[in-house]
Amino acid sequence: MDATHRMVCQEDLFNPLSSMGVQVSFILVLSHFFHLVLKAFGQPGPIAQILAGMVLGPTGISNIRAIRDVFFQASAADYYEIFGFLSRIVFMFLIGLETDFPYIVRNLRVAGIVACGGAAVGSVFGIAVSFFLYQQFEEKGSKFGFFFIIMLILAYTASPIVIRLAAELKFATSDVGKLAISSALINEMACLALFNAIVALRSFRGFGRGIFCTLFITGVVVLNKYLASWFNKRNRNQKYLKNMEVFFLLSLVIAASVIIELETFNSIVCSFVLGVMFPKEGKTARTLLHKLTYSVHNFVLPIYFGYVGFQFDGNNLWKLSNVIIVAIMVLLSIGSKMSGTLAACNYLNIPLNEGVFLGFVLNLKGHADLLLIGGASKSLMSWSNPRAYNLLLISIVINTIISGPIVALLMRREYKLFSHTHTSLEHTDPNHELRALACAYGPRHLSGLFPLLSALSGGHTSHLSPFLLHLIELLHKRRTNLSYHELEQDELSDDEGYGGNDVLEIHCAIDAFISDTKIFMPLSKAVSSFPTLYEDVCNAAEDLRVSIVILPFHKHQRIDGKMESGKEGIRTTNQKILRHAPCSVGILVDRIQTGFLAFSHLLISDHVQHVATLFFGGSDDREALAWSRRMISHSRINLTVVRFVPLVTINDVEGSTESSSSSDEGVLMALPSLRSSSSETDNAFLADFYDRHVSTGQAGYVEKQVKNGTETVKELRDIGDMYSLFIVGKGGRGHSTLTTGMSDWEECPELGTVGDLLASSDFNINGSVLVVQQHRHQKKDLIDD
Repeated sequence: MDATHRMVCQEDLFNPLSSMGVQVSFILVLSHFFHLVLKAFGQPGPIAQILAGMVLGPTGISNIRAIRDVFFQASAADYYEIFGFLSRIVFMFLIGLETDFPYIVRNLRVAGIVACGGAAVGSVFGIAVSFFLYQQFEEKGSKFGFFFIIMLILAYTASPIVIRLAAELKFATSDVGKLAISSALINEMACLALFNAIVALRSFRGFGRGIFCTLFITGVVVLNKYLASWFNKRNRNQKYLKNMEVFFLLSLVIAASVIIELETFNSIVCSFVLGVMFPKEGKTARTLLHKLTYSVHNFVLPIYFGYVGFQFDGNNLWKLSNVIIVAIMVLLSIGSKMSGTLAACNYLNIPLNEGVFLGFVLNLKGHADLLLIGGASKSLMSWSNPRAYNLLLISIVINTIISGPIVALLMRREYKLFSHTHTSLEHTDPNHELRALACAYGPRHLSGLFPLLSALSGGHTSHLSPFLLHLIELLHKRRTNLSYHELEQDELSDDEGYGGNDVLEIHCAIDAFISDTKIFMPLSKAVSSFPTLYEDVCNAAEDLRVSIVILPFHKHQRIDGKMESGKEGIRTTNQKILRHAPCSVGILVDRIQTGFLAFSHLLISDHVQHVATLFFGGSDDREALAWSRRMISHSRINLTVVRFVPLVTINDVEGSTESSSSSDEGVLMALPSLRSSSSETDNAFLADFYDRHVSTGQAGYVEKQVKNGTETVKELRDIGDMYSLFIVGKGGRGHSTLTTGMSDWEECPELGTVGDLLASSDFNINGSVLVVQQHRHQKKDLIDD
C-alpha cells in the first residue's frame, strides 16, 4: 500500500504538466540571472534567455539522469507545443499592436529592398546547399519540400528577436533601428506568406482552404473594428476595459489562429495581421497594450526564447560530419545576409557601416524557422531522420548566439550611428518626420498642446510622430491613523492610480485628438518629485529621439485675463529642462481666447488662425522660424513672419552708399546690405524662407523698423490683437539694440526678453505665445539675452 501510494505521488509530482511548470520556473530564474550578468557586458536579454535554456537543456544540466527524467517525458512534447502555440499568438498580436504601420508604408520601398536583398541571396544559397544536405541527411521525403524549407531557413529573419534586441539595446527609435525592424517584419511575413501559399497551391482543396482562411481573417478584422468601437463607448468613466472584456478579445484572436492552424496553415501571419489592423485609438487598444506588454516582455518571451535554447542538443556535435554541416549552414546564413543586405544598401546609397549592422541584425533567427523544421513542415514533407531536425535547429540557435553579441559590439563601436542626431529643426528637411514630445501636468494643458501639435503636422499625418508625457508630482505619503477603508478616494493611490481623475480626462482628450487628426499619440507617465522630474523628461526625449520638447508654462490665465502662477515646481522643472534637454525646447503660454479666432479652436473650428513669427535674429529665432515652417501647409494656418530691423541713419552708413538728394530729415534707411546687426546666417536663412514660401504666397512677410526696445514694445502692442499665436525665439541674439531696456522689468528669464514681455499680464494681448530655444550642440557658444 505504501509503495503504491509513493508511486502515485511520484507520478503526480513528475507528470508532464508539472515538469513543464518546473522547467518554465527554472528558465525564468536562469534567464534573469544570465541577463543581470551579461547586461554588464552589453549583451541583450534574448541572448541571455537562449543561453539559460541551453544550460538547462540536454547540453547542460539535463545530462544528469534525475533531471532528464523530470524534463524529458514521453508526453511532455504536447504540453510544450500548446504553450509555444499560445505564446506565439499572444506576442505576435502584441507586436502587431505596437507596429508603426504608417512608417512601414511610407518606407516600404527602402525596407522592402533591404529585406529582399538578404532573403534573395539566402534563397539562392539555400537551393545550392540543399543537394548536399539531402544526401548527407539521407532523407527519403519530398525533395521539393526539403529544398524549400532549407531555402526559407537561410532567407528568414526572426522579427520578435530583432524587436526585443532593438528595445534592449535602445536603438529601436533610431533611423537604422526602425529600418531594421521594418525589414525584419517584411521578411518574416513574406517568408510565412510564401510558405502558406505553397501549402495552399499543392492541391485544389488546399487552394480552397487558402481562400477560406483569407476571407475568414478579413471577417475577424472587420469584427474587431466594430467590437473595439463598441467597447470604447462602454463604461466611459473607466480608464481600461474589464478583465472579462479583455479575455473575450484575446479568446477571439486565439480562436481565429486555431482555425487557421486546423486548416494546415501557419497562424503567425494571422495573429500579426489582427494586431496591425486592430483600431489603435480608444481604451480598447490601450487596455490590450497595458495588459499584454508587461506579461509578454517579462514572462512569455523569456520562456519562449529560453525554450529555443532548451532544444539545443550539443551532444550531436561530437561527430565531425555534423560539425561541418552546422558550420556550413551558419556560414551560408551569415554570408547570404551580409552580401544581400550590403548589395541592397549599396543600391540605396546607405553607408557601409549601416549595411554591416543591418546584415547582422537580419541574420537573427529562432522563431518561425523552428516551426518550419518542426510540425509545420509536415504539410510539405516528413523528416525520416531526426538528425536533420537536430542539426538544423543547432545551426539556427548558433546563428542567433553569434549575431546578437556582434550587434551589441557594433553598437558600442558605431555609437554615432545611433546617437540622437535630429536635435533641432533649423537644418532639418521640413518634409522629414518630426518626432515631438509634449508634456502636460493635467488636462488643462492639452487645450493648447493639441492644436500646436496639429499645426506642426502641417495637416499631413506622416509628418509628425507625437508622444505625450504625463508629468505627475510624487508627493510624500502622509502619516495617518486611519484604516485603508476609511481613507478618502483621493488619498487612495498605487502605481496605476497616480494622476487621479486627470488620467481619464487625458485619455479622452487623446482619443478625440486621434479621431480628429488621424495622428496616433502614445501616452506615457513620469512620476517623480519636482527636483528630479526634469531627468525623466530629458531621458524620455533621449530614448524617443525626439527633435523638440514642448512644455506648458507655469502660469495659467484666469477668467479676468490675468496670468496666475501655479506650482513653483513647474517653473523650476522648465528651467532645468531648458538647461539639460538633448533637443530644442518650446514653452507654450496658453491663453484662453474668446470667439473662433482663438488658437485653441484650431481643431474644432474651420476658421483660419493667424500666426505670427517674430524674428529679431539669432539661433533661437531661426529655430522658431523653422518650427513655423512646419505649419505653413496646414489648411487653417495663415503664417506671417514679422522681422524687426534697426533703423539706420544715413550718417551711420556714410561711405557705404551714396545718399539720395531727396532725403528728408536725415533720411532713414533699412537696406538688407546695411544691416550690420544681422548675421549672414540670419540673412541666408530668411532669404531661403522667402524664396520657398513668401514668394509663392504660402506665408506673409513684414518688416518693422525700430530704433530701440521702446519702439519694439510699441510695435508689439500694435499687432497684439492681430494674431492668435506668437512664435519667438528665447534668446541667442547677443547684445541687440532692438531689445535694449526691455529686460528691466523681466519677470520670467526662462522665456527670454521678448517672450517674457508677451507672456506678461501687464502686456495685454489675446494671443498665445510659443517661446523656442534651439538645442546647443556646443558649450554655450551663443550668449542668451
